[in-house]
Order: sequence, then C-alpha cells, then structure tokens
Amino acid sequence: MIDITATLGDLVTDDPRRSRVLDGFGLDYCCHGQRSLAEAASAKGLDADQVAAALDLPDREVAPDWQSYGLTQLTDHVLDTHHAYLWDELGPLGTLVDKVYSVHGERHPELASVREDYAALANDLAQHLMKEERILFPAIKAQDAQVDNGFGCGIDGPIQQMMFEHDAAGEILARMRETTGGYGVPEDGCTSYQQMMLRLQALEDDLHQHIHKENNVLFPRALAGQPA
Repeated sequence: MIDITATLGDLVTDDPRRSRVLDGFGLDYCCHGQRSLAEAASAKGLDADQVAAALDLPDREVAPDWQSYGLTQLTDHVLDTHHAYLWDELGPLGTLVDKVYSVHGERHPELASVREDYAALANDLAQHLMKEERILFPAIKAQDAQVDNGFGCGIDGPIQQMMFEHDAAGEILARMRETTGGYGVPEDGCTSYQQMMLRLQALEDDLHQHIHKENNVLFPRALAGQPA
C-alpha cells in the first residue's frame, strides 16, 4: 500500500516507474517533490487514494545504480548524464525551434511563444549549469572529501538558489507543454516539426529526472552531510 503522507520525491526514488504515473496525473515530483502525495493531490483536485492505487505498481523495479552512489559519485553522475546532455542539445534544438517557427509560424502563431520560452529556458539553463559546475558541485565534492576548498559560505545558500532556478525552469516547461497541447504535432507538421516536438518532450523528460535527482536526492544528502 502507498502511504499518502509520503513525499512525491521519495515515492519516485523508491520506484522510478512512478514518475510516469505522476506525470499522467500532472503531479510535479521534481521541482515540488517535497510535497506529500495527499497535499499534491488536493492542490490538483485529485483523489489521493486513487493516485496511490495507481502508484502501487506490481513487481517493484530494482533501484538504479545511482541511488547507491556517494556524494562525489552522484555529483559526477549528474554531470555526465544530464549536464552533458543539455550542453549537447540546447544549441541544436534552439536552431530547430527557430527553423520550425520560420516555416510554420504564420499558420501556427503559438510557435512564437514556444520560440520565446525555449530561448529563455536555454539561456537560464546555460547560466544555471555553469553555477552548479563552478560553485556548488565543487563545494559538495570538497565537503565529501573533507577538504577546505576555500568556499567558506557553505552550500545552503547555493542549493536554495539552484532550487529556485529549478522552479523557474519547471514553469517554462509547463507553459511550453500547455502551448503545444502536450507536444502535439498538427496535421500539416513536417518532419522537422515532428522532430522538434519529440526533442522538446525528451528535454522535458530529462529535466524532470535531472531536477528530481538534485532536489530530492543529491541536495538533501549534501545538506545532511554538512559539518556541524
């Protein structure tokens, strides 16, 4: 049985398959993963027991390797898996969004909003990734190694800022999903249009996993391991 007082983040950490179930109900387990299932369902006007029943999946999935990593290894996993993906994808996908807008924008004016939101998201993420790579992640690794890297203000403030920026990214993603009707392709959509929607969906999926790992796993573990 699923405990409706459990947080969304913990429920997904316990069984990653639940992320798809929560997505189906429109419940945010990454940026707002610290809410209990009961709180999140109530805010969405859903029956918490009904959601809990859907989350009670058979044959519990084996926890992924990254859940057993120490702080340094988990930090490197986020860098190698999610940061690397974003650095590779943000520019080329932006070029594709611009191309689709230039060809289809007159018939589909909503693409102007998609283009504007994507540009804002890509710019925000580029700055966000650099702050994590240059400031927060080195501080977490130094803490894990119990060495002084000269970062004297601790990690609380930087983590709060990163979580605030995660929320902002989540709002843009939600807006793009709404604008595109769930990344749907219109009947006159060409191959480029289809590829744009597929890649926007993939970007959203990856960011949800990325933010979940940081907000609900890496950051709490790092804060718990801070020197007194």
